[in-house]
Amino acid sequence: MIVVVDTSVWIDFFSGRSARHVETLEQLLTAGDDVCLCGVILAEILQGIRSDIDYRKTKAYLEFLLYLPMDRRTFERAAEIYRSLRKKGVTVRKPVDCMIASVAIEQGIPLLHNDRDFDPVEKHCGLEVLRVAGGPIADR
Repeated sequence: MIVVVDTSVWIDFFSGRSARHVETLEQLLTAGDDVCLCGVILAEILQGIRSDIDYRKTKAYLEFLLYLPMDRRTFERAAEIYRSLRKKGVTVRKPVDCMIASVAIEQGIPLLHNDRDFDPVEKHCGLEVLRVAGGPIADR
């Protein structure tokens, strides 16, 4: 399986939080599935790390994941996602999530997340979401 994993899941994973989305990520990693990230996710994860040691460890850990490129079309699609949702009366709180969704849609890869901002993108814009075992994603 190939899956894009959003920052919201990685933060809980690196924090050692017990949650279904973290368990799903752990299962993907253990099974040797292709776990992907893009530049936006990489930047969000790394910028939140305070300790230099933790920064280096996390950066080294993430180097082994598949890296999805983002080109001009990716950012244009992100703007289209944002605009189309605004026309429907939905405001995405973090426009960076439109960029992440754009990459996943462009590559045809499901997204594992724990962020309610992706719900309208899934509903209206064709984002495929990896559902965690046991029902809806917790604590969004």
